[in-house]
Amino acid sequence: MPTMADVARSAGVSVATVSHVLNGTRPVLPHTRQAVLDAVDELGYTPNTLARSLVTSRTRSIGLAVSAISNPYFTEILQGVEAGALEHGYSLLIADPHDDPDHECKVVQLLHERRVDGMIVAPSADPRELVSYLGRHRVPTVFLDRVIDGVIEGVVGGVVGGVVEDPADGPQHFDQVCAENTGPTARLVTHLAGLGHRRIGLVAGLPGLSTTAERITGYRHGLTTARLPYDDDLVVHGDSESAGAERATATLLSLAEPPTALVTANNAMTIGTLRALRDRGLSVPDDLALCCFDDFAWADLFSPRLTAIAQPSREIGAQAVRVLLERLAAPDRPARTVRLDCTFVHRTSCGCPDSGERGRPSQSSQPSQPSQFEKGNVS
Repeated sequence: MPTMADVARSAGVSVATVSHVLNGTRPVLPHTRQAVLDAVDELGYTPNTLARSLVTSRTRSIGLAVSAISNPYFTEILQGVEAGALEHGYSLLIADPHDDPDHECKVVQLLHERRVDGMIVAPSADPRELVSYLGRHRVPTVFLDRVIDGVIEGVVGGVVGGVVEDPADGPQHFDQVCAENTGPTARLVTHLAGLGHRRIGLVAGLPGLSTTAERITGYRHGLTTARLPYDDDLVVHGDSESAGAERATATLLSLAEPPTALVTANNAMTIGTLRALRDRGLSVPDDLALCCFDDFAWADLFSPRLTAIAQPSREIGAQAVRVLLERLAAPDRPARTVRLDCTFVHRTSCGCPDSGERGRPSQSSQPSQPSQFEKGNVS
């Protein structure tokens, strides 16, 4: 098996230069770098990752703890994380916390014991133990999709703005990368209100998640903008999964005055809602209009095609890797939260006529004319 010394002899450089090229530890002249890479390719040299980690105390690996990996949204995030990690020469260790706080702590501890250089974690609805563990062990971490700002108190002195304050040891920094939630949800509501709907229901996610809280806030902002009253009965929790949304939608449809339009707060709950409507013989959008948060690959194949908010899921994953690597390079820099813009994808499940454009993003949330829903209710 060829060694680094063999590569150095073939390229006509020192072993140290080969190390700098392979590890990116110091700038190397372009022609020298290319000579090293050519020698690596010609000899079939494979770096000894274990030996390198013993010298550098780095394994060049990232731990990823994300629940519901089978969910298309998180699958796309995973693809973004993987692409970003590989681009920078990092491997990925993946675990599924199943949105369970106890299991979350176990898998994060296991990843930590594998000596990952840092972690990317989508926290559960109760991440206090998770944050406490990461803070005690000072694990470089980026929280993904769901943020912890204002959610946790009393963890190692408290959490404010993504920083755990440890009176004995100074602040532990947690960066965060997520999508905008409030404004895009409000846009779905105002779009439906512009179509004439006055009773707009929300199938919200799992209580305790920041995404759930922010999308409920967006829903309320949308109602305020449309000058519609807030009605507690029109907000139900589908717990971020299909079966829960099916039950929650049934609750909305059983109201004495049910909604004429629905906003579902993630893609899994959209499926559950559609199933509940189908089981009751109701069609979208003739009997009930529907808009959803989260676009997915086959949303354009439904009949009607789903009007949705599309999150930049792959970019969220890739951005999380970039932020984590910046943290590893500068451990003491201030913590930051990166929020990425979403896109309103205008289709036909909201009740708008089919423009013939297959699910193209739209800049307009206002319909060209009112619809028949202004007076109608679903019975």
